[in-house]
Formats: sequence, C-alpha cells, structure tokens
Amino acid sequence: MASLYLAIDTTGREGEPGSPAEGRLISGDPKFLTWNIEEAEGGLYAGIWESTPGKWRIEYDEWEFCHILTGVSIISEDSGEAITVEAGDSFVLKPGFKGSWEVVETTRKEYVLRV
Repeated sequence: MASLYLAIDTTGREGEPGSPAEGRLISGDPKFLTWNIEEAEGGLYAGIWESTPGKWRIEYDEWEFCHILTGVSIISEDSGEAITVEAGDSFVLKPGFKGSWEVVETTRKEYVLRV
C-alpha cells in the first residue's frame, strides 16, 4: 500500500516554468517555477511556487493559502492597501481578490489552492 504521507519537497523534481498571463505584466520580467506536488479531487492543489522580481496584476477566482519560505513581495489590493510579505508570513487570498503582486526579492512560497 502506498503511503498517505507526502512531503512538499522539490528535491529531484523539475519546476514548471511560467510567467504572468498575457496582458497582466506591470513591470520587470518575472519568471515563475511551480512544483505542483499534489493534486486531489475537487480542485485541490498543493506545492511550491517561486518568482523572480517583477510586478503583475492578480485576480483570484480561487481560494489560496500561502506560506512565504524566502524573499520579499508586496501584495496590493485594488482598494489601495499594500501588504509586504516575507519569510515566515502565512495568509489567505480569497476569491474576488484583485490587485497586484510585486516580487521585490525572489520569493518562494508553499501553497494550497482550491479552485
């Protein structure tokens, strides 16, 4: 029987490259790597995401829990509130969140996403 324990670990895995969606880039040239470690029924995903510096628009239809492992980013809501997140910070972005994500120092986060 396979273990029901799954470590969220990138060792020996290649990240999937990416960048902001077309029309969303605000500044810089951010490059993403995503290690989607788990995908469960019902649209649940867990893994690690990393981005180099840059800024882009974000619009959430999904619910996402984030825990910042390294780096510094600024998440700004269209309402004008800007929050700086760094290593050790945990937060949730709820469906309907609209604003921008600016990576100041290359940022790596653990995520759990429900679509």
